[in-house]
Amino acid sequence: MSSGVADGSIWVEKYRPHSLAEMVGQAGIVRLLQGYAERRSMPHLLFAGPPGTGKTTAALCLARDLFGAEWRQNFLELNASDERGIDTVRTKIKEYARTSPLGSVGFKLLFLDEADNLTAEAQASLRRVMERYSGSCRFILSCNYSSRIIDPIQSRCAVFRFRLYPPEDLRTALERVARAEHQRVTPAAFDVILTAAAGDLRRATNLLQLSATASQEITEESVQQFATTPLRREVEEMVRRALEADFFGARERLYALFTERGATGEDILRAIHTYLPDLPSDRLSDREKARLVVHLGEIDFRLAQGASERLQLETVLARLATLRDPMGTGP
Repeated sequence: MSSGVADGSIWVEKYRPHSLAEMVGQAGIVRLLQGYAERRSMPHLLFAGPPGTGKTTAALCLARDLFGAEWRQNFLELNASDERGIDTVRTKIKEYARTSPLGSVGFKLLFLDEADNLTAEAQASLRRVMERYSGSCRFILSCNYSSRIIDPIQSRCAVFRFRLYPPEDLRTALERVARAEHQRVTPAAFDVILTAAAGDLRRATNLLQLSATASQEITEESVQQFATTPLRREVEEMVRRALEADFFGARERLYALFTERGATGEDILRAIHTYLPDLPSDRLSDREKARLVVHLGEIDFRLAQGASERLQLETVLARLATLRDPMGTGP
């Protein structure tokens, strides 16, 4: 058994970079942050992007590069999902921001994760705190959706948009972890992990560690035991049946993805969206694909609002099944 599995450590934390120079991917953002660390001067920052793209890691690495051994005394991390009201801003955040930093940098860092979960009232209060205490404290706000951050805060920050990791960067990071843990990973296993992770490095690393519990050699089969994201061939089979007007056969495959694979509605919807461009034009024209993308966007919104996953995905299959039906409404 590998050391990471045996000692109970979490690989995401165990192999989190400690310096900006160690980060994989997000090269343009990393260069700018390194410039801030070298000059020991920076504005407030807003990190926006999907989960697992390095926002928290970048903040921690910047703190270490700025403050060195004193970084823990000059860095506070809060999660706005847990403390999203105005009282948090008025107490914890304000009290921290008003105190003097330690060392020679001249300011401290406050990292507020998932800041888009702050209420509008809390954000308005936070804006005033950022203005008043900018001399002693710099704020790094992290969010998935920058549109949920009020304009007065955005205008006071340098905005960095983190992108999903390309497959080559994910593979580089995973190969480094596998070597350190003395794990043998087959090329096919890497491919399954990269597909399942969909650009999320945290998800990819967790899946690698889970797969390592099954075997000293990580294979495609061992990864599939834990990958909840539907595999490409399973989605292809489901879409093929729907396009052949076999709605009930396609629905059977959909239910298998939910029950046997443990996939979520979001996973399946993302897989369908990824597969669409590769469908041959004799099966689905570009115009039909474009209209279907609009429908998928509507379904994605409904899922985000809490609609039934099974029912919403069934409407996608029904739409596909009626594409060639002259009595159907079409996409």
